[in-house]
Amino acid sequence: MRKTIADTGWIYGILYSERLEVRAAVHAGELIRQGVIGKVIQAINIAPHQVVQNGGLAGGGSGQPDWFWNDVQLGGILYDIGSHQVEQFLYYTGSTCAEVVASKVANLRHPDRPHFQDFGDMMLRGDKGFGYVRLGWFTPAGLGTWGEGRIFVLGTDGYIEIRKYIDVAVARRGNNLFVVDGKSARVIDFANGPLPFGPQFVADIVRRTHAAQGQAQCLLATELSILAQKNAVRATITG
Repeated sequence: MRKTIADTGWIYGILYSERLEVRAAVHAGELIRQGVIGKVIQAINIAPHQVVQNGGLAGGGSGQPDWFWNDVQLGGILYDIGSHQVEQFLYYTGSTCAEVVASKVANLRHPDRPHFQDFGDMMLRGDKGFGYVRLGWFTPAGLGTWGEGRIFVLGTDGYIEIRKYIDVAVARRGNNLFVVDGKSARVIDFANGPLPFGPQFVADIVRRTHAAQGQAQCLLATELSILAQKNAVRATITG
């Protein structure tokens, strides 16, 4: 991809939807750039997903196609889901170079699907901050949505929590942004905020700019996800 971009001069983008299509996640980035929580130290990203069963959301999984259960075809949990989370780590910390310190995958609930990975995590270290990502296919049907994605961004002067898709047991709406700084603790409902990526990306193509997405960051997120998956330890829990 890097070679093709260099050879052609084309603008390439990846729609990392868990940030670019979540309004609260977009606004959190603006607050961070404004210095509301000071210098970012760490981003923790929890991304539980739910297996589809018979066309609905539940814990069994018979509604998924055959390739879903094959880590070679799916790409593995750290790459399939984790690329979104790595991109957010880079974006919120402002890191332009980073490494995967450690990563692991496991199959803890689906013994009948030996090539499936239902749990994974990774530890990241960037030049501007630290990161941790946890992924899984254990979201119970009682949640009422396909996953309870959360991000915790710690800064030197405060922290931000993003509850992307639901405020669990409180309200069945997403885009909940919690901000704690030296002045107050507050919650922001950002359900009606803008999603600028689409118009910005079209404008980038016309103007040959990179306002919507940094090209290097876009590709680095993919590279780190591949490395995390490739080098992951396969773990088990006994007892």
